[in-house]
This record gives sequence, structure tokens and C-alpha cells, in this order.
Amino acid sequence: MTSASLTPDAASRRVLVGLGSNLPGRFASPLAVLEAALAALERAGLSVAARSGWWESAPVPRSDQPWFVNGVVRLAGGPPAVELLDLLNRIEADLGRHRDGTPNAPRVVDLDLLDDAGQVVDTPRLTLPHPRLAERAFVLHPLAEVAPGWTHPLSGRGLPELIAALPPDQEIRPLP
Repeated sequence: MTSASLTPDAASRRVLVGLGSNLPGRFASPLAVLEAALAALERAGLSVAARSGWWESAPVPRSDQPWFVNGVVRLAGGPPAVELLDLLNRIEADLGRHRDGTPNAPRVVDLDLLDDAGQVVDTPRLTLPHPRLAERAFVLHPLAEVAPGWTHPLSGRGLPELIAALPPDQEIRPLP
């Protein structure tokens, strides 16, 4: 699917995707993995309308694994949410992610569908908005760069309020 094949309503739909990596895989660094993930999104025909800067963050929950590099992109449209989730999972696999079922494990790449036009979805396969996005500094700070007026579809809380409510132990800093 190319962005040219999207209807005007679909093309104007705001879709938010979180990106993260703390292992280099076959790439030089987690940052190189994320740049490859961005290129893969565009090769798949998705239109990246905005992208945040890259942020370094300590693992959540705290552990001795390497820090993550994180960011958020805002897509202009794209396929329906479940199809987009499948596409994100394929890109992760292509970039070297292997899921073993261990929660919060280090990973080569993590592509999370955070929000799709404010939809609320709760199925075994897909939950929107992403269930933990409001609790994660590594999502909220970059999200504020690409969608500063975003409000949580369930709580109605805006980004300044969500960021102010974050636990103080989440370490995050912008990459230069």
C-alpha cells in the first residue's frame, strides 16, 4: 500500500508509533537500528509526517540491561490498526527482533502502535491506546515533540499533565 492509495480521510488520520532499541543486532548501534526501522516504515509506503528527536532512557522497570534509544513518529494515515500492527511486527522481525515471551527483555527493536486517531480498542490482539504509554517517560517526552496537543483517549489528560504525573525514577535525556 502506498500513501497515494489512501483516501483523504485515511491520509489525514493521525497514527502514533513508538520506536525503541537497546541492542545493536546486526547494526552498529541501537540508534542505527531505529534509523533502519524508519527507513523500513517508509519503504512499506507509510508517510512519516513528523518524527521526534532521539532520547536515551533507562530500562523500565530498572535493570542492569543497556539504556534504550527511543523516539516517536506521527504517521499520516496508513492501513487499519490491526494491519499496521502486523506490518510493525514484520519490520521488527526483519530487523532481528526475536520474541521469547520474557517481559521487559532487552531488544534489538520495539515498534509500538501507541494511538490511532484516538480509537479505543481492547481485543486480545490489539489494545489502543497502548496500555502503558501514559506511564512511560520514554514515550511521553518524544510524543510531545510530534503531537503536543495529544490527549489520552481514555483519561482525557493532556501531555503536560501526564508528564507531570510520571514517577520520578524514570531517567530520560535527549540525545544531542
